[in-house]
Amino acid sequence: MNLVLPYAVPSPSPSSPGPSSPSPACLDSYACDLLWKWTDTPWLAEGSYYLLIKPLRIIAIVLIAMLTRYLLHRTIKRLVGATAEGSVPTILKPLRERIPTAHVDPAMVVPERRRQRAEAIGSVLRSLVTAVVFGIAVLLVLSELSFDLAPLLASAGIAGVALGFGAQTLVKDLIAGLFMLLEDQYGVGDTVDLGEATGIVEAVGLRITTIRDGRGVLWYIRNGEIVRVGNKSQGWALVIVDLPIGFAGTEEATAVLRTAAASVAVDPELSPEIVEEPEVLGVEQITVDGAVIRTVVKTTSDGQLAVGRELRRRLAEALENSGITAQIAASRMYLRPPTPGTGGTETGQGGAT
Repeated sequence: MNLVLPYAVPSPSPSSPGPSSPSPACLDSYACDLLWKWTDTPWLAEGSYYLLIKPLRIIAIVLIAMLTRYLLHRTIKRLVGATAEGSVPTILKPLRERIPTAHVDPAMVVPERRRQRAEAIGSVLRSLVTAVVFGIAVLLVLSELSFDLAPLLASAGIAGVALGFGAQTLVKDLIAGLFMLLEDQYGVGDTVDLGEATGIVEAVGLRITTIRDGRGVLWYIRNGEIVRVGNKSQGWALVIVDLPIGFAGTEEATAVLRTAAASVAVDPELSPEIVEEPEVLGVEQITVDGAVIRTVVKTTSDGQLAVGRELRRRLAEALENSGITAQIAASRMYLRPPTPGTGGTETGQGGAT
């Protein structure tokens, strides 16, 4: 009997199955274990470090940078507001207000000028804070993205050195301008002497100061080139008037000048500009034409010219009205020598110098 064996269908060889769970090393991580429990997907759990940890770190860096910038900007704004109102820490006050012997009353500082100066400094500080905070944040983000920062920092250092050598004049001007603003050496509207140029300040910047002199010439001066500043508009000013009295009596002349100077102090138009009463100091020097008497008066910086002109006018009129001016003219008379050829020793007619 022939037995027919059924055809045996070979069973297919099983394909190698993928891992049914993440590796034990991955499960030791909290993020991997959390994703495995949430998704039950091994490959997603294995990539948890790059899919969850890295993005969260980058987001945290950006958020911390923004929060730090906000807090620093808010602090700067509060300092600027306090400075503009006159309530400011000692370290941020202008240098002349920190000196115990300074003659300037801080309350006399113009509020608008103080506000402009504070806003300028605040703008510079806010820009500097933004650049530093976000610069550090960018470096941290690049580090999280596995960038090698060593070549980048080395290149930045080399570029910084090259930029420093190439733009050292610009950096010098900017630093000098910043310190000029911090110390409030001068401001718009002040009359200053910067050596080469003397005039009224029209604009103040971190790099350039603009001055218009008495002839209308506009000067642009780099702050880094300013080695000395003579500010004629800060605090008080002193008017000094020296008048010759010839060989007239000094006591009489002093009394006349004192009366004239006192009339200036009681003038309703000029008295607000006078800080201290005019004072006749007495004989300042002796010349071939006689004595010179000095009169001084302390005024505000803005009223110096007006008070000085009026004081000189009244002193000159007082000397003329008292007859001292005629005595000065008489003291300058001399006798001419005899003209040759006329004979005798007859003297010529007197004449004035």
